[in-house]
Amino acid sequence: MFAKRSHLLNNINLHNNNNNDNGNAKCHHDNGKCTDSCLQVATNVTEQKHHVTREIRGKNLGLCRGFRGCTVWLTGLSGAGKTSIAFELEAYLVSRGIPAYGLDGDNIRTGLNKNLGFTPADREENIRRVGEVAKLFADSGVVAICSFVSPFADDREMARKIHKDADLKFYEIFVDTPLNVCESRDVKGLYKKAREGVIKGFTGITQEYEKPEKPELIVNTDGFTIKESTQKVIALLEEEGIIPKTLRDVEKLPELYVQDSVKEAIINEAKSLPSVPITQVELQWLQVLAEGWAYPLKGFMREDEYLQTLHFNSILTEEGAFRENQSVPIVLSVSTENKEKLDGVSAITLNYEGKPVAILRKPEFFYHRKEERLSRQFGTSHPNQPYIKMVMESGDWLVGGDLDVIERIRWNDGLDQYRLTPNELREKFTEMKADAVFAFQLRNPIHNGHALLMQDTKRQLLERGFKKPVLLLHPLGGWTKDDDVPLPVRMAQHQAVLDSGVLSRDDTVLAIFPSPMMYAGPTEVQWHAKARMNAGANFYIVGRDPAGMPHPDKEMYPDGNLYDATHGARVLKMAQGLDSMEILPFRVAAYDKSVSRMAFFEPKRKEEFEFISGTKMRTLAKTGANPPDGFMEPKAWKILAEYYQSLSKQ
Repeated sequence: MFAKRSHLLNNINLHNNNNNDNGNAKCHHDNGKCTDSCLQVATNVTEQKHHVTREIRGKNLGLCRGFRGCTVWLTGLSGAGKTSIAFELEAYLVSRGIPAYGLDGDNIRTGLNKNLGFTPADREENIRRVGEVAKLFADSGVVAICSFVSPFADDREMARKIHKDADLKFYEIFVDTPLNVCESRDVKGLYKKAREGVIKGFTGITQEYEKPEKPELIVNTDGFTIKESTQKVIALLEEEGIIPKTLRDVEKLPELYVQDSVKEAIINEAKSLPSVPITQVELQWLQVLAEGWAYPLKGFMREDEYLQTLHFNSILTEEGAFRENQSVPIVLSVSTENKEKLDGVSAITLNYEGKPVAILRKPEFFYHRKEERLSRQFGTSHPNQPYIKMVMESGDWLVGGDLDVIERIRWNDGLDQYRLTPNELREKFTEMKADAVFAFQLRNPIHNGHALLMQDTKRQLLERGFKKPVLLLHPLGGWTKDDDVPLPVRMAQHQAVLDSGVLSRDDTVLAIFPSPMMYAGPTEVQWHAKARMNAGANFYIVGRDPAGMPHPDKEMYPDGNLYDATHGARVLKMAQGLDSMEILPFRVAAYDKSVSRMAFFEPKRKEEFEFISGTKMRTLAKTGANPPDGFMEPKAWKILAEYYQSLSKQ
């Protein structure tokens, strides 16, 4: 095969072109042939062994643990889509914490191999150098992604052998796009020049391309998007263990609800097991776990998961490859009496209001050090913080274990149709043909400043090239403190905002997030983002003072708040395990008196703006007064005012 290639290349006119390794340049050797005297071979060279092993590199390089160094070699005609796939794959890997680098033919020709032409010897040397560089990248723990026409089988085999001799994995990917499709693309205009005779010896036109006989994968980009073609390469790398499978790559999250076929047996088993009662808030956490919001958790946290959450705000995946964000502990407390009674059993039934709701398998008991938990999660253990008060009153032991949840949790409050699971939300976004999903977490009524922020986010995404950005309007539906607006009132108010057209129904999904509210500031904000990421959102809007509240001791800090108003947004941008979600910048909105509407605050005109606080809004509502025109949709305001006036009457 090499003889055929040499004969072909030595009998064509040699011309310059800039296509990576797909043409010939004027030879700087006699008669266009390479002789032994053309190559200077290094002597007295001894390979030096690194102090750092591949195992150590795998443990410490990137966010995804384990040695994953290898080379992905994309070969095919010019215009086949090699570079597009290479860079899409590079972005995919890097976003998941796997170091990767794309070695593109053109880029290599402008740097490392700028002194090489397109003679047979130079072309062979071009591939040899790239193979050696890719080997070094792979040996360092990086996934080297090479996109080269590399038309000759001998050259590709040489690159493979370089890796084989170093005990490194090498994957040859044949991008088998038909010639007519490649020529119709002709982004660089090379096919046109080849047809006109400007370029001689052009692969696919006047020079043969030797198709790989046994590549690891064949990909065709004709009729497929770049993402679809890249997904085939991703699937191969997953099968090979280079990429660990994660939530972000699965179509459907595993849920903890038992199958209908075994439900009766599980119910009978639950009746025979020792049991413990759970509270309403614990049932809400059970729903969170069962539906996959906290994936990859399979149940209430065991001690190792609990410690990772408290100390790292994340947990290792089952195979230990990387960390998933998990900033808040999801735990079940029991009394000392129940712990002593149940210690050593293989399973426990969890009862809510006397009814079995789940079985906890292989329970693990550990002591509930409440002050440590609270200080790490909240930054305080002040007993007057409402969620802290609940924790202090809970059991002195925690019990973790895998869950079998008997049936889907329903609250029968007229709002269950809004309680869409992460899988149902993902399906909904697919039905809507969403190419971007941006989530907005809220536990308060929507005013026009909120709406302005959501409208502006949609505008930004459209300007970035997205065709169908969809808003996930996702009010928190679990436990909240007593003075917050109840969920039914908030949902009615949100519906009024949608009915008015302030937010478009065509590209908005209104659903309930079942989590309890903890008021844990920057720590809880990460949980809110991670859960929405599980549901398919890839953009997240975060505002001032998210998940915050006044400090129980108003004299503790100058501003009277438990957390700095800016810290939630800042922490989100640095948080581990949220790499597939982009945190969108928040612009402060206030009431612009000059135009009688909510607008983004401009410090230069600060005297023309009014910040309408929650306290002022509640006072207006209770007294029957109206807010300034343009502050809130009138029908939505009416719902809110009626609620506060009913409180006044009580």
